[in-house]
Amino acid sequence: MELENYPLGGKALSDKDLENSLFVKHKPSLKYAWDNGVAISRYLAELKEGRIIAKKCRKCGRTLVPPRMFCELCWVPTDEWVYVEDTGVVNTFSLCYINWDASLVPKGKDPHIPAVIELDGASKGMGIMHLLGEVELDKIKIGMKVKAVWKAEKEREGSITDILYWKPLE
Repeated sequence: MELENYPLGGKALSDKDLENSLFVKHKPSLKYAWDNGVAISRYLAELKEGRIIAKKCRKCGRTLVPPRMFCELCWVPTDEWVYVEDTGVVNTFSLCYINWDASLVPKGKDPHIPAVIELDGASKGMGIMHLLGEVELDKIKIGMKVKAVWKAEKEREGSITDILYWKPLE
């Protein structure tokens, strides 16, 4: 196969060129492990059990979700684990017409609705970003009360996706 010339003097590489390259002869193992740390590990373990846990700052009294080992305002270690509710209010939201794989949501289909949920029992401004579901687009508003919809217990794996989405409370 003849290589194609490009205006800036470069040349396309053929499959044979790539096969003979040092860069593709060696196929590395790309296995790796991720350490969540103490706070996020406990947070994820509690999600698997259908609970949301936070940490409390002893100096300023804030309840932090997701939990952290240090308060980012006071710079003191957080020392008390507390459970917060799986209810809260919508702090902000967006209508998203792009899927997670960067494809477009098909015409006529509802968009994804990512939102920041301030959790009941956590300090003001503390919350998590997740999806809204079971909601009419024209009824979404900031301050709307919502509740987590969890995966079935046997399907949970210790991930934020153990919460399927947040639905409005009637």
